[in-house]
Amino acid sequence: MSALAAMFRSRPVFATSAAAVSATVSGVFLLSGLVGAPASAAEPGRDAASATAAAAERVVKDEAVLTAGQGGVTRVKETIVYRFAGHSGFTRTYPTRTHESLSEDRVYRIGNLRASSPDGGPTKVAASEKGTKTTIKVSGGGNLTGDRTVVLEYDLRGAITPMGAAEELRWPVIGGWKVPLDEAHATVDAGAAIRSVNCFTGPIGSTIGCTQYYTNHTHTQGVYAQQGMLPGEYLTVVAGLPAGTTGGRALYERRHTLATAFSVNAVTSASLGGLLVLLGGGVAVLYLLRGRDARVVVKKAAEGDQPPVAGDEFEPPDGVRPGQIGTLIDEQADVIDVTATIVDLAVRGYLLIEEEDRARTGRTDWTLRRLDRPQADLLPYERILLDALLTAPDGTAREAVKLSQLGGTFATKLAQVRSAMYEDVVKQGWFARRPDTVRSRWTIIGILITVLGVGATVALALTTEWALAGLALIIAGAALAYGGQYMPAKTARGATVLAHTIGFRAFLERGAIPEGDAVASRQRIALFSRLLPYAVVFDAVPKWAETVKDAGERAEGADNLYWYEGPAEWDLSKFAESMRVFTLATSGSISQSRGM
Repeated sequence: MSALAAMFRSRPVFATSAAAVSATVSGVFLLSGLVGAPASAAEPGRDAASATAAAAERVVKDEAVLTAGQGGVTRVKETIVYRFAGHSGFTRTYPTRTHESLSEDRVYRIGNLRASSPDGGPTKVAASEKGTKTTIKVSGGGNLTGDRTVVLEYDLRGAITPMGAAEELRWPVIGGWKVPLDEAHATVDAGAAIRSVNCFTGPIGSTIGCTQYYTNHTHTQGVYAQQGMLPGEYLTVVAGLPAGTTGGRALYERRHTLATAFSVNAVTSASLGGLLVLLGGGVAVLYLLRGRDARVVVKKAAEGDQPPVAGDEFEPPDGVRPGQIGTLIDEQADVIDVTATIVDLAVRGYLLIEEEDRARTGRTDWTLRRLDRPQADLLPYERILLDALLTAPDGTAREAVKLSQLGGTFATKLAQVRSAMYEDVVKQGWFARRPDTVRSRWTIIGILITVLGVGATVALALTTEWALAGLALIIAGAALAYGGQYMPAKTARGATVLAHTIGFRAFLERGAIPEGDAVASRQRIALFSRLLPYAVVFDAVPKWAETVKDAGERAEGADNLYWYEGPAEWDLSKFAESMRVFTLATSGSISQSRGM
């Protein structure tokens, strides 16, 4: 220990040397002022003088007495002799918070802070906490010079820690100055026998012993001393006391971090529980809305589960059009539903589909040609579709259009057709409201709740430990946005119509041709053609096109359909492939946006 003492005894020499250097610098500036400085250097000279004055300031002596009291309150009285050089006060810092773990801090609370001076020193005192340190600022009414004594007093909580059969008082009582300190002394008065003492100097956490530390002859006081301290260094005193001497304990606070922001507590648990109730209630609501569809469909399925044959003719259930069935099944007016409607318009005699000769043109294309037939029995969306197909971009009517010409120009008209299809299913009484409107409304509400949840989560994460509640809001909003796709509900009438399509779809998917002589092969071709648009909706085109092909092979001389004409050397044996490519090409052309 003598070597350490000798080392630290040498430190005042460093401080004195620093003072000498400061004085030399001060003299240089003084001489510069006498000689005369340029006007432009006046302001830098003033700043330099201020810096020199600050360098000349120091703590001549700092003596502290710590009295350990009941309840773990340690009363500190610190007598400071401060050498001023033109400032009105001083500041010093105390480490009052340490990070014990990822989510917990040990804190030291300084209270009942006051200052006095017997010789005209500053006495106005204020404390501010920032990060892990508390800064004490002592100020007066005017600039001061020379040595002044300031008595700083405060109550300290959290510095005593129970340690088995002992209590330990540990506190960096002196230090945290911005200027050098020449001499430091500290005394711990425990009112009981002190079992052990220790002392450290340097930065917080240093293990370098101070110049001197011991207990008095009665072992009721710990005495500590340090000669010379640099700015920012501390003198940390340690005293071991018998257990129960003060009853003090360490103070801990939960530190607000990203981990604690999303902690599980009563509030966040309740929020998550509420979310489960909300989601469960949402499922129940969806069941009540859509379960009604399921109950009616199950009840009526038996009535619909039979081949759609009326006498010698094949008929769709309840005379429902292909586009209507497509919208009814998945509650969306899809592009394939529009494609099926185009095929249906051809089958019903409003259009003629002509396949071009690929060998002659070098590409696969079709011409849609208008046929002279009254449009009285067309539904509104069918009329809009037919007019859109046979109206040129300049607004004039045209008798025919190539399928390839629709690419990039029909997309805006497609939106009008789909909107009219949604209006139609409401007009039919199958839905109380437009399915697309219902989906959009619930999706927008879900997105707004999600955005609100994101904002709430960020705000709660920055200020509280309830961020999980905001996260629950995000999940609820996302679930609502997703669940909105299933919100449209059919009416009882719509569910009944859907039930009647079940057997009809099964019939088309089987693709079986009724045997017998009751229906001639040519008549079979016409009847099966009538049902082909429905096969487009049910994604059964390959199967059903093969059925038409088989019927054509049985019909002598059947090389074309009344609504579909192939190129030269084309017959119904090629119809299945032609129809497959046509439906794909049509869906692509009518949905392609300009510039794609």
